Amino acid sequence: MGVIILTVLVSTCLAGIFIACFVRETSRGASPERDSLLPLDDSADLAQGKKEL
Repeated sequence: MGVIILTVLVSTCLAGIFIACFVRETSRGASPERDSLLPLDDSADLAQGKKEL
């Protein structure tokens, strides 16, 4: 019986962590499509003074 209680407790904790991370990511206002294109953004490199060879 103790194993079932422990399993439910761990599952609930993991679900809570997932929900908290999900809410945090969605409240940032950024979309996955935009985040996937960030490595291709040239304006960020120009602002930092990096130049292409």
